[in-house]
Amino acid sequence: MTGSDFDVIVVGAGNAALVAALAAHDRGARVLVLEAAGFEERGGNSRFSGGIFRIAHHGLPDLLPLVAKGHTQDLTRVSVDPYPREQYLGDLMTTSANLSDRALVQALVDESYGTVEWMRDHGVAWELAIGKLVDPGKLGPDETYVLPPGGALRSIHEGVGLVACLFRAVEDAGIDIWYDAPAQGFLTAGSTVTGVRVRQRDAMVDVRGNVVLASGGFEANPEMRRRYLGGGWDLVKVRGTRFNMGTMLREALEIGGQPAGHWGGCHAVPLDVNAPPVGDLARTDKTSRYSYPYGILVNVDGARFVDEGENQVWLTYAKTGEAIRAQPRATAFQIFDQRTLHLLEPRYSTGDPVQAGTIRELAEVLGIPPRKLEQTVDAYNAAVGDGEFDPFRLDGLSTGESLNPPKSNWATPIDRPPFVAYPVTCGITFTYGGLKIDERAQVLDTEGVPMPGLYATGEITGGFFFHNYPAGSGLMRGAVFGRIAGESAAAAAIGETPEAAVSAVTE
Repeated sequence: MTGSDFDVIVVGAGNAALVAALAAHDRGARVLVLEAAGFEERGGNSRFSGGIFRIAHHGLPDLLPLVAKGHTQDLTRVSVDPYPREQYLGDLMTTSANLSDRALVQALVDESYGTVEWMRDHGVAWELAIGKLVDPGKLGPDETYVLPPGGALRSIHEGVGLVACLFRAVEDAGIDIWYDAPAQGFLTAGSTVTGVRVRQRDAMVDVRGNVVLASGGFEANPEMRRRYLGGGWDLVKVRGTRFNMGTMLREALEIGGQPAGHWGGCHAVPLDVNAPPVGDLARTDKTSRYSYPYGILVNVDGARFVDEGENQVWLTYAKTGEAIRAQPRATAFQIFDQRTLHLLEPRYSTGDPVQAGTIRELAEVLGIPPRKLEQTVDAYNAAVGDGEFDPFRLDGLSTGESLNPPKSNWATPIDRPPFVAYPVTCGITFTYGGLKIDERAQVLDTEGVPMPGLYATGEITGGFFFHNYPAGSGLMRGAVFGRIAGESAAAAAIGETPEAAVSAVTE
Protein backbone atom coordinates (compact mmCIF):
# COMPACT_ATOMS: atom_id res chain seq x y z
CA MET A 1 0.00 0.00 0.00
CA THR A 2 1.44 3.35 -1.01
CA GLY A 3 0.24 6.90 -0.62
CA SER A 4 -1.87 8.49 -3.31
CA ASP A 5 -4.23 11.32 -4.09
CA PHE A 6 -8.03 10.99 -4.12
CA ASP A 7 -10.83 13.49 -4.35
CA VAL A 8 -12.59 12.09 -1.27
CA ILE A 9 -11.29 9.83 1.50
CA VAL A 10 -13.97 8.19 3.63
CA VAL A 11 -12.73 7.01 7.02
CA GLY A 12 -14.88 4.08 8.13
CA ALA A 13 -16.93 1.40 6.37
CA GLY A 14 -20.35 1.21 7.98
CA ASN A 15 -23.69 2.52 6.79
CA ALA A 16 -22.78 6.22 7.07
CA ALA A 17 -19.38 5.75 5.43
CA LEU A 18 -20.55 3.66 2.50
CA VAL A 19 -23.46 6.00 1.75
CA ALA A 20 -20.96 8.89 1.75
CA ALA A 21 -18.65 6.99 -0.61
CA LEU A 22 -21.49 6.25 -3.04
CA ALA A 23 -22.75 9.84 -2.95
CA ALA A 24 -19.26 11.21 -3.64
CA HIS A 25 -18.77 8.72 -6.47
CA ASP A 26 -22.12 9.68 -7.98
CA ARG A 27 -20.88 13.25 -8.17
CA GLY A 28 -17.83 12.20 -10.14
CA ALA A 29 -15.23 12.02 -7.38
CA ARG A 30 -12.43 9.48 -7.11
CA VAL A 31 -13.13 7.91 -3.72
CA LEU A 32 -11.13 5.84 -1.21
CA VAL A 33 -12.72 3.99 1.72
CA LEU A 34 -10.45 3.23 4.70
CA GLU A 35 -11.59 0.31 6.88
CA ALA A 36 -9.69 -0.34 10.12
CA ALA A 37 -10.98 -3.92 10.20
CA GLY A 38 -9.99 -6.72 7.89
CA PHE A 39 -12.33 -8.03 5.23
CA GLU A 40 -14.02 -10.57 7.54
CA GLU A 41 -14.91 -8.00 10.20
CA ARG A 42 -15.77 -5.11 7.91
CA GLY A 43 -18.93 -3.04 8.29
CA GLY A 44 -18.58 -1.25 11.61
CA ASN A 45 -21.45 -1.03 14.07
CA SER A 46 -23.98 -1.12 11.23
CA ARG A 47 -23.37 -4.83 10.66
CA PHE A 48 -24.41 -5.56 14.26
CA SER A 49 -27.59 -3.49 14.07
CA GLY A 50 -31.21 -4.53 13.70
CA GLY A 51 -31.39 -2.53 10.48
CA ILE A 52 -34.30 -0.27 11.52
CA PHE A 53 -34.46 3.06 9.66
CA ARG A 54 -36.81 5.66 11.16
CA ILE A 55 -38.43 7.66 8.37
CA ALA A 56 -41.28 10.13 8.12
CA HIS A 57 -44.18 8.57 6.19
CA HIS A 58 -47.95 8.50 5.73
CA GLY A 59 -48.54 4.80 6.37
CA LEU A 60 -48.45 1.75 4.11
CA PRO A 61 -48.98 3.73 0.87
CA ASP A 62 -45.60 5.39 1.51
CA LEU A 63 -43.85 2.31 2.86
CA LEU A 64 -44.79 -0.30 0.27
CA PRO A 65 -43.01 1.40 -2.67
CA LEU A 66 -39.79 1.05 -0.68
CA VAL A 67 -40.21 -2.66 0.05
CA ALA A 68 -38.33 -5.14 -2.13
CA LYS A 69 -40.34 -7.35 -4.48
CA GLY A 70 -41.41 -10.54 -2.74
CA HIS A 71 -40.99 -9.10 0.75
CA THR A 72 -44.37 -7.46 1.28
CA GLN A 73 -45.48 -10.42 3.48
CA ASP A 74 -49.12 -10.98 4.43
CA LEU A 75 -50.58 -7.51 4.90
CA THR A 76 -54.15 -8.58 5.68
CA ARG A 77 -53.39 -8.59 9.42
CA VAL A 78 -50.85 -5.76 9.49
CA SER A 79 -51.47 -2.11 10.23
CA VAL A 80 -49.20 0.89 10.73
CA ASP A 81 -50.18 4.43 11.58
CA PRO A 82 -48.69 7.38 9.68
CA TYR A 83 -45.53 8.89 11.11
CA PRO A 84 -45.60 12.53 10.00
CA ARG A 85 -42.70 14.93 10.12
CA GLU A 86 -43.99 16.70 13.22
CA GLN A 87 -44.23 13.47 15.21
CA TYR A 88 -40.76 12.37 14.18
CA LEU A 89 -39.26 15.72 15.12
CA GLY A 90 -41.21 15.66 18.38
CA ASP A 91 -39.88 12.21 19.29
CA LEU A 92 -36.32 13.31 18.60
CA MET A 93 -36.63 16.46 20.68
CA THR A 94 -38.60 14.89 23.54
CA THR A 95 -36.28 11.92 24.03
CA SER A 96 -33.34 14.33 24.10
CA ALA A 97 -34.98 16.76 26.55
CA ASN A 98 -35.15 19.42 23.78
CA LEU A 99 -31.36 19.66 23.69
CA SER A 100 -30.83 18.43 20.12
CA ASP A 101 -29.48 20.79 17.48
CA ARG A 102 -32.78 21.66 15.83
CA ALA A 103 -31.32 22.47 12.42
CA LEU A 104 -29.56 19.10 12.26
CA VAL A 105 -32.52 17.01 13.39
CA GLN A 106 -34.84 18.89 11.04
CA ALA A 107 -32.53 17.95 8.18
CA LEU A 108 -32.51 14.36 9.44
CA VAL A 109 -36.30 14.21 9.43
CA ASP A 110 -36.87 16.08 6.19
CA GLU A 111 -34.38 13.98 4.22
CA SER A 112 -35.24 10.62 5.80
CA TYR A 113 -37.70 9.31 3.20
CA GLY A 114 -35.75 10.61 0.20
CA THR A 115 -32.53 9.10 1.51
CA VAL A 116 -34.12 5.67 1.92
CA GLU A 117 -35.44 5.94 -1.64
CA TRP A 118 -31.93 6.84 -2.81
CA MET A 119 -30.51 3.85 -0.94
CA ARG A 120 -33.14 1.60 -2.53
CA ASP A 121 -32.04 2.87 -5.93
CA HIS A 122 -28.44 2.02 -4.97
CA GLY A 123 -29.30 -1.58 -4.14
CA VAL A 124 -30.35 -1.62 -0.48
CA ALA A 125 -33.28 -4.01 -0.02
CA TRP A 126 -36.03 -3.04 2.43
CA GLU A 127 -38.88 -4.84 4.17
CA LEU A 128 -41.49 -4.11 6.82
CA ALA A 129 -40.18 -4.91 10.31
CA ILE A 130 -42.87 -7.52 10.97
CA GLY A 131 -41.77 -9.95 13.67
CA LYS A 132 -39.05 -7.74 15.11
CA LEU A 133 -40.61 -7.24 18.54
CA VAL A 134 -43.35 -9.88 18.57
CA ASP A 135 -43.60 -13.16 16.66
CA PRO A 136 -46.84 -12.79 14.62
CA GLY A 137 -47.23 -16.57 14.61
CA LYS A 138 -47.97 -16.44 18.35
CA LEU A 139 -50.86 -14.00 18.01
CA GLY A 140 -54.48 -15.09 17.96
CA PRO A 141 -56.24 -15.63 14.61
CA ASP A 142 -58.19 -12.38 14.97
CA GLU A 143 -55.32 -10.22 16.24
CA THR A 144 -53.76 -7.59 13.98
CA TYR A 145 -50.01 -7.04 14.00
CA VAL A 146 -49.51 -3.33 14.62
CA LEU A 147 -46.15 -2.02 13.45
CA PRO A 148 -44.67 0.86 15.47
CA PRO A 149 -44.90 3.86 13.10
CA GLY A 150 -41.31 4.93 13.71
CA GLY A 151 -39.91 1.42 13.51
CA ALA A 152 -41.80 0.05 10.54
CA LEU A 153 -38.98 -0.26 7.99
CA ARG A 154 -35.76 -2.24 8.10
CA SER A 155 -33.15 -3.57 5.74
CA ILE A 156 -33.64 -7.21 4.73
CA HIS A 157 -31.44 -9.45 6.92
CA GLU A 158 -31.04 -6.48 9.26
CA GLY A 159 -27.56 -5.00 9.65
CA VAL A 160 -25.84 -7.89 7.93
CA GLY A 161 -28.01 -7.40 4.85
CA LEU A 162 -27.64 -3.63 4.94
CA VAL A 163 -23.86 -3.78 4.93
CA ALA A 164 -23.79 -6.50 2.27
CA CYS A 165 -25.97 -4.39 -0.06
CA LEU A 166 -23.88 -1.27 0.47
CA PHE A 167 -20.56 -3.04 -0.06
CA ARG A 168 -21.93 -4.61 -3.23
CA ALA A 169 -22.88 -1.16 -4.51
CA VAL A 170 -19.48 0.29 -3.58
CA GLU A 171 -17.61 -2.57 -5.21
CA ASP A 172 -19.76 -2.43 -8.34
CA ALA A 173 -18.98 1.29 -8.58
CA GLY A 174 -15.25 0.54 -8.59
CA ILE A 175 -14.60 2.51 -5.41
CA ASP A 176 -11.24 1.71 -3.78
CA ILE A 177 -11.39 0.05 -0.35
CA TRP A 178 -8.34 -0.46 1.85
CA TYR A 179 -8.76 -3.04 4.62
CA ASP A 180 -6.61 -3.28 7.76
CA ALA A 181 -6.06 0.43 7.20
CA PRO A 182 -6.82 2.41 10.39
CA ALA A 183 -6.55 6.17 9.97
CA GLN A 184 -4.23 7.50 12.65
CA GLY A 185 -4.15 11.25 12.08
CA PHE A 186 -4.65 14.15 9.70
CA LEU A 187 -2.55 15.96 7.16
CA THR A 188 -3.19 19.66 7.66
CA ALA A 189 -2.25 23.14 6.52
CA GLY A 190 -3.49 25.38 9.32
CA SER A 191 -7.20 24.68 9.76
CA THR A 192 -7.41 23.03 6.34
CA VAL A 193 -7.41 19.22 6.25
CA THR A 194 -5.56 17.90 3.20
CA GLY A 195 -5.67 14.17 3.91
CA VAL A 196 -5.08 11.45 6.47
CA ARG A 197 -2.22 9.32 7.74
CA VAL A 198 -2.87 5.58 7.65
CA ARG A 199 -1.10 3.28 10.11
CA GLN A 200 0.47 0.14 8.68
CA ARG A 201 2.58 -2.51 10.40
CA ASP A 202 5.89 -1.09 9.21
CA ALA A 203 5.12 2.45 8.09
CA MET A 204 2.72 5.37 8.01
CA VAL A 205 1.09 6.03 4.64
CA ASP A 206 -0.09 9.53 3.72
CA VAL A 207 -3.19 9.84 1.54
CA ARG A 208 -4.40 13.22 0.29
CA GLY A 209 -7.92 14.38 -0.45
CA ASN A 210 -11.03 15.82 1.20
CA VAL A 211 -11.89 13.73 4.27
CA VAL A 212 -15.25 12.38 5.42
CA LEU A 213 -15.09 11.02 8.97
CA ALA A 214 -17.51 8.13 9.51
CA SER A 215 -15.48 6.02 11.92
CA GLY A 216 -17.90 5.86 14.85
CA GLY A 217 -17.68 6.98 18.44
CA PHE A 218 -15.51 5.75 21.32
CA GLU A 219 -17.79 3.02 22.68
CA ALA A 220 -15.22 0.22 22.21
CA ASN A 221 -12.53 2.11 24.14
CA PRO A 222 -12.77 1.39 27.90
CA GLU A 223 -10.39 4.23 28.79
CA MET A 224 -12.47 6.81 26.95
CA ARG A 225 -15.73 5.36 28.32
CA ARG A 226 -14.37 5.72 31.86
CA ARG A 227 -13.12 9.24 31.15
CA TYR A 228 -16.30 10.61 29.57
CA LEU A 229 -19.17 8.41 30.78
CA GLY A 230 -17.99 7.85 34.35
CA GLY A 231 -17.29 5.10 36.83
CA GLY A 232 -18.24 1.57 35.87
CA TRP A 233 -18.61 2.27 32.16
CA ASP A 234 -15.19 0.78 31.46
CA LEU A 235 -16.65 -2.60 32.46
CA VAL A 236 -19.82 -2.71 30.33
CA LYS A 237 -20.29 -5.01 27.36
CA VAL A 238 -19.96 -3.61 23.83
CA ARG A 239 -22.78 -4.60 21.46
CA GLY A 240 -20.98 -3.73 18.24
CA THR A 241 -17.60 -3.61 16.56
CA ARG A 242 -14.38 -3.70 18.55
CA PHE A 243 -12.78 -1.19 16.18
CA ASN A 244 -14.63 1.98 17.28
CA MET A 245 -11.85 3.25 19.52
CA GLY A 246 -12.43 6.97 19.06
CA THR A 247 -9.03 7.56 17.45
CA MET A 248 -10.09 9.97 14.71
CA LEU A 249 -12.58 11.69 17.01
CA ARG A 250 -9.72 12.44 19.38
CA GLU A 251 -7.45 13.50 16.52
CA ALA A 252 -10.11 15.82 15.08
CA LEU A 253 -10.41 17.57 18.44
CA GLU A 254 -6.62 17.91 18.59
CA ILE A 255 -6.51 19.82 15.28
CA GLY A 256 -9.25 22.23 16.34
CA GLY A 257 -12.54 20.46 15.72
CA GLN A 258 -15.33 21.61 18.02
CA PRO A 259 -16.85 19.09 20.45
CA ALA A 260 -20.63 18.90 20.54
CA GLY A 261 -23.42 16.96 22.17
CA HIS A 262 -23.74 14.80 25.25
CA TRP A 263 -20.26 13.49 26.08
CA GLY A 264 -21.53 11.85 29.23
CA GLY A 265 -24.33 10.03 27.40
CA CYS A 266 -24.67 6.97 25.22
CA HIS A 267 -27.06 4.49 23.64
CA ALA A 268 -27.13 1.60 26.09
CA VAL A 269 -29.62 -1.27 26.20
CA PRO A 270 -30.65 -4.36 28.17
CA LEU A 271 -28.36 -7.19 27.06
CA ASP A 272 -28.25 -10.85 27.97
CA VAL A 273 -25.96 -11.20 30.97
CA ASN A 274 -24.03 -13.93 29.16
CA ALA A 275 -23.46 -11.90 25.99
CA PRO A 276 -19.82 -11.70 24.85
CA PRO A 277 -17.75 -8.69 26.00
CA VAL A 278 -17.71 -7.26 22.46
CA GLY A 279 -19.93 -7.81 19.46
CA ASP A 280 -19.93 -11.27 17.92
CA LEU A 281 -20.78 -11.37 14.21
CA ALA A 282 -22.25 -14.84 14.63
CA ARG A 283 -24.91 -13.35 16.92
CA THR A 284 -25.04 -9.66 15.84
CA ASP A 285 -27.88 -8.08 17.91
CA LYS A 286 -29.56 -11.33 18.96
CA THR A 287 -28.55 -11.01 22.63
CA SER A 288 -30.55 -7.79 23.14
CA ARG A 289 -33.59 -8.05 25.45
CA TYR A 290 -36.34 -5.49 24.75
CA SER A 291 -39.59 -7.11 25.93
CA TYR A 292 -39.41 -5.70 29.46
CA PRO A 293 -42.63 -3.62 28.98
CA TYR A 294 -44.58 -6.90 29.24
CA GLY A 295 -43.14 -7.84 32.62
CA ILE A 296 -41.26 -6.24 35.50
CA LEU A 297 -37.58 -5.41 35.83
CA VAL A 298 -35.91 -5.95 39.22
CA ASN A 299 -32.36 -5.67 40.52
CA VAL A 300 -30.39 -8.22 42.54
CA ASP A 301 -32.07 -6.91 45.72
CA GLY A 302 -35.51 -7.68 44.28
CA ALA A 303 -36.53 -4.03 43.80
CA ARG A 304 -38.03 -2.44 40.70
CA PHE A 305 -36.13 0.64 39.51
CA VAL A 306 -37.69 1.85 36.22
CA ASP A 307 -41.12 2.46 34.77
CA GLU A 308 -41.16 -0.52 32.39
CA GLY A 309 -44.21 0.83 30.58
CA GLU A 310 -43.26 4.50 30.34
CA ASN A 311 -43.60 4.53 26.56
CA GLN A 312 -43.21 2.35 23.48
CA VAL A 313 -40.05 0.28 23.79
CA TRP A 314 -38.48 1.98 20.74
CA LEU A 315 -38.54 5.21 22.78
CA THR A 316 -37.17 3.81 26.05
CA TYR A 317 -34.80 0.92 25.38
CA ALA A 318 -31.73 3.07 24.64
CA LYS A 319 -31.77 4.57 28.14
CA THR A 320 -32.76 1.42 30.04
CA GLY A 321 -29.27 -0.05 29.73
CA GLU A 322 -27.88 2.88 31.70
CA ALA A 323 -30.47 2.30 34.43
CA ILE A 324 -29.37 -1.34 34.65
CA ARG A 325 -25.70 -0.38 34.79
CA ALA A 326 -26.43 1.79 37.82
CA GLN A 327 -27.82 -1.19 39.76
CA PRO A 328 -25.75 -3.41 42.08
CA ARG A 329 -23.43 -5.65 40.02
CA ALA A 330 -24.84 -3.93 36.89
CA THR A 331 -27.33 -6.78 36.73
CA ALA A 332 -31.11 -7.03 36.61
CA PHE A 333 -33.83 -9.59 35.87
CA GLN A 334 -36.77 -9.32 33.48
CA ILE A 335 -39.63 -11.34 35.01
CA PHE A 336 -42.65 -12.57 33.04
CA ASP A 337 -45.58 -14.90 33.64
CA GLN A 338 -47.62 -17.00 31.23
CA ARG A 339 -49.98 -14.10 30.54
CA THR A 340 -47.40 -12.26 28.39
CA LEU A 341 -44.68 -14.81 27.70
CA HIS A 342 -45.85 -15.26 24.11
CA LEU A 343 -45.11 -11.58 23.44
CA LEU A 344 -41.35 -11.90 23.94
CA GLU A 345 -39.30 -11.01 20.88
CA PRO A 346 -37.98 -13.99 18.91
CA ARG A 347 -34.38 -13.25 19.86
CA TYR A 348 -35.11 -14.25 23.48
CA SER A 349 -34.69 -17.78 22.15
CA THR A 350 -30.91 -17.19 22.25
CA GLY A 351 -31.00 -16.85 26.06
CA ASP A 352 -31.16 -19.23 28.99
CA PRO A 353 -34.26 -18.34 31.03
CA VAL A 354 -34.79 -19.28 34.65
CA GLN A 355 -38.20 -20.84 35.35
CA ALA A 356 -39.98 -21.63 38.62
CA GLY A 357 -43.42 -22.48 39.92
CA THR A 358 -43.49 -19.75 42.57
CA ILE A 359 -41.95 -16.31 43.01
CA ARG A 360 -40.06 -17.58 46.06
CA GLU A 361 -38.53 -20.43 44.10
CA LEU A 362 -37.62 -18.04 41.28
CA ALA A 363 -35.89 -15.70 43.73
CA GLU A 364 -33.90 -18.56 45.23
CA VAL A 365 -32.60 -19.65 41.84
CA LEU A 366 -31.74 -16.06 40.85
CA GLY A 367 -30.01 -15.29 44.15
CA ILE A 368 -32.51 -12.57 45.10
CA PRO A 369 -33.74 -12.30 48.72
CA PRO A 370 -36.98 -14.33 48.41
CA ARG A 371 -39.10 -12.29 50.79
CA LYS A 372 -38.08 -9.03 49.10
CA LEU A 373 -39.04 -10.30 45.64
CA GLU A 374 -42.36 -11.61 46.98
CA GLN A 375 -43.08 -8.20 48.49
CA THR A 376 -42.19 -6.44 45.24
CA VAL A 377 -44.43 -8.68 43.15
CA ASP A 378 -47.29 -8.53 45.68
CA ALA A 379 -47.16 -4.73 45.81
CA TYR A 380 -47.03 -4.51 42.04
CA ASN A 381 -49.97 -6.91 41.57
CA ALA A 382 -52.05 -5.03 44.13
CA ALA A 383 -51.45 -1.76 42.29
CA VAL A 384 -52.50 -3.01 38.85
CA GLY A 385 -55.65 -1.21 37.74
CA ASP A 386 -58.55 -2.18 35.53
CA GLY A 387 -58.43 -1.78 31.79
CA GLU A 388 -57.92 -3.55 28.50
CA PHE A 389 -54.45 -4.80 27.72
CA ASP A 390 -53.16 -3.87 24.25
CA PRO A 391 -49.58 -4.98 23.58
CA PHE A 392 -49.15 -2.74 20.53
CA ARG A 393 -50.36 0.64 21.78
CA LEU A 394 -50.06 2.76 24.91
CA ASP A 395 -53.00 1.17 26.71
CA GLY A 396 -52.99 3.22 29.92
CA LEU A 397 -53.11 0.03 31.98
CA SER A 398 -51.22 1.46 34.93
CA THR A 399 -50.31 0.96 38.57
CA GLY A 400 -51.32 4.56 39.23
CA GLU A 401 -49.49 6.57 41.85
CA SER A 402 -49.24 3.86 44.50
CA LEU A 403 -45.84 2.59 43.33
CA ASN A 404 -42.53 4.35 42.89
CA PRO A 405 -41.60 3.91 40.14
CA PRO A 406 -45.01 3.32 38.59
CA LYS A 407 -45.71 1.20 35.55
CA SER A 408 -47.60 3.49 33.17
CA ASN A 409 -48.74 1.01 30.50
CA TRP A 410 -49.11 -2.75 30.04
CA ALA A 411 -49.40 -3.30 33.79
CA THR A 412 -50.81 -6.81 34.05
CA PRO A 413 -50.46 -8.95 37.19
CA ILE A 414 -47.52 -11.34 37.53
CA ASP A 415 -49.64 -14.23 38.81
CA ARG A 416 -49.78 -17.03 36.24
CA PRO A 417 -47.03 -19.59 36.83
CA PRO A 418 -44.63 -20.88 35.82
CA PHE A 419 -42.71 -17.64 36.14
CA VAL A 420 -39.80 -16.93 33.80
CA ALA A 421 -36.82 -14.61 34.29
CA TYR A 422 -34.05 -13.45 31.96
CA PRO A 423 -30.87 -12.03 33.58
CA VAL A 424 -29.67 -8.88 31.83
CA THR A 425 -26.87 -6.35 32.01
CA CYS A 426 -25.92 -3.15 30.17
CA GLY A 427 -24.70 -3.20 26.58
CA ILE A 428 -23.34 -0.01 25.03
CA THR A 429 -24.11 0.63 21.36
CA PHE A 430 -22.67 4.06 20.60
CA THR A 431 -21.70 7.31 22.30
CA TYR A 432 -23.55 10.62 21.93
CA GLY A 433 -20.70 13.13 22.16
CA GLY A 434 -18.88 13.99 18.96
CA LEU A 435 -17.87 16.62 16.45
CA LYS A 436 -19.98 19.67 15.70
CA ILE A 437 -21.13 19.77 12.08
CA ASP A 438 -23.36 22.09 10.08
CA GLU A 439 -26.21 21.19 7.74
CA ARG A 440 -23.64 20.57 4.97
CA ALA A 441 -21.85 18.00 7.17
CA GLN A 442 -18.81 20.28 7.43
CA VAL A 443 -16.87 19.96 10.69
CA LEU A 444 -16.76 23.27 12.55
CA ASP A 445 -13.67 24.41 14.43
CA THR A 446 -13.67 25.82 17.95
CA GLU A 447 -14.40 29.27 16.51
CA GLY A 448 -17.49 27.95 14.76
CA VAL A 449 -15.95 28.14 11.27
CA PRO A 450 -16.07 25.19 8.82
CA MET A 451 -12.71 23.41 8.55
CA PRO A 452 -11.88 23.17 4.82
CA GLY A 453 -11.50 19.60 3.64
CA LEU A 454 -13.16 17.97 6.67
CA TYR A 455 -16.67 16.49 6.86
CA ALA A 456 -18.33 14.04 9.24
CA THR A 457 -21.36 11.80 9.57
CA GLY A 458 -22.73 9.07 11.80
CA GLU A 459 -21.73 8.27 15.36
CA ILE A 460 -18.65 10.52 15.30
CA THR A 461 -20.95 13.57 15.17
CA GLY A 462 -22.57 15.19 18.21
CA GLY A 463 -25.62 17.32 18.85
CA PHE A 464 -28.26 14.84 17.76
CA PHE A 465 -29.04 12.71 20.83
CA PHE A 466 -29.04 13.48 24.56
CA HIS A 467 -29.95 11.09 27.39
CA ASN A 468 -32.13 8.89 25.14
CA TYR A 469 -32.87 8.03 21.54
CA PRO A 470 -35.69 6.92 19.21
CA ALA A 471 -34.88 3.57 17.58
CA GLY A 472 -33.74 3.71 13.98
CA SER A 473 -32.75 7.37 14.01
CA GLY A 474 -29.05 6.53 14.34
CA LEU A 475 -28.79 4.61 11.08
CA MET A 476 -31.01 7.24 9.49
CA ARG A 477 -28.79 10.07 10.78
CA GLY A 478 -25.72 8.32 9.36
CA ALA A 479 -27.31 7.83 5.94
CA VAL A 480 -28.81 11.33 5.62
CA PHE A 481 -25.60 13.09 6.58
CA GLY A 482 -23.46 10.50 4.83
CA ARG A 483 -25.14 11.43 1.59
CA ILE A 484 -24.74 15.13 2.34
CA ALA A 485 -21.09 14.69 3.41
CA GLY A 486 -20.22 12.70 0.31
CA GLU A 487 -21.88 15.26 -1.95
CA SER A 488 -20.26 18.19 -0.13
CA ALA A 489 -16.75 16.70 -0.10
CA ALA A 490 -16.97 15.75 -3.78
CA ALA A 491 -18.36 19.14 -4.78
CA ALA A 492 -15.49 20.91 -3.01
CA ALA A 493 -12.97 18.62 -4.71
CA ILE A 494 -14.28 19.47 -8.16
CA GLY A 495 -14.64 23.17 -7.44
CA GLU A 496 -18.36 23.47 -6.64
CA THR A 497 -19.84 25.09 -3.55
CA PRO A 498 -21.16 23.05 -0.60
CA GLU A 499 -24.51 24.78 -1.15
CA ALA A 500 -24.73 23.27 -4.62
CA ALA A 501 -24.02 19.81 -3.20
CA VAL A 502 -26.73 20.07 -0.56
CA SER A 503 -29.19 21.36 -3.14
CA ALA A 504 -28.49 18.24 -5.19
CA VAL A 505 -29.37 16.05 -2.19
CA THR A 506 -32.56 17.90 -1.30
CA GLU A 507 -33.97 18.32 -4.81
